[in-house]
Amino acid sequence: MAQVFHPSMNSVGKVVVVGLPLLLGATGIGLASFYRSSYVTGLREVVEQPVPFSHAHHVGQLGLDCRYCHTSVETSSFAGIPPTKTCMNCHQQMWVGADMLQVVRDSYRTDESISWNRVHNLPHYVYFNHSIHIGKGVGCVECHGRLDEMPLTFQNNTLLMEWCLNCHRNPDSHLRPKEEVFNMTWKPADGATDPETGEKYPTNPGELAKLLKEKHHVRDAGTLTSCSMCHR
Repeated sequence: MAQVFHPSMNSVGKVVVVGLPLLLGATGIGLASFYRSSYVTGLREVVEQPVPFSHAHHVGQLGLDCRYCHTSVETSSFAGIPPTKTCMNCHQQMWVGADMLQVVRDSYRTDESISWNRVHNLPHYVYFNHSIHIGKGVGCVECHGRLDEMPLTFQNNTLLMEWCLNCHRNPDSHLRPKEEVFNMTWKPADGATDPETGEKYPTNPGELAKLLKEKHHVRDAGTLTSCSMCHR
């Protein structure tokens, strides 16, 4: 019987057997890296806005409380976008002629809302509730980063499912007294007082985490990682 394949095909076969798995593996790693890249997630990408609002100035320098603008953050799934009137409470008296605030003045005069561009944009199939996180003692900084140091707002975390799950599996270290939720610089070592009992919270991170998890009635990891927790 005549030989079907040339002897050189032995080498080709070896290359295919060894090279194909390597190629598939490299492709998988490349796709996973791309999926986690800032190009896909928007990590640290500054989104252009109608007005270059600076959290670093308003929060970090002037000391405005998050709730002054985001009025519904404690009671609603949505933190809330401030109406133009909130901006004009101050800017009727200061920076009244600044060119960069022309959009704000026009909005106030015409009673048309400013079209802000979303920075933290979760997929439509993901349910996120600001109020429950605030109610459980999760600080703004845990998700949004040091907004008080951002001249222009950007996304500080990937917002990927694995990032959310890492916190839901181990929420303890992300908890703080509810009175310090909006404090961007607070650390366990700074201490805090329980307003209900008047007692000092422990400054040891481990002890504080255990206490707050019980006090805030944070659910177990099994419940927190249930699919229905975020996909409803």
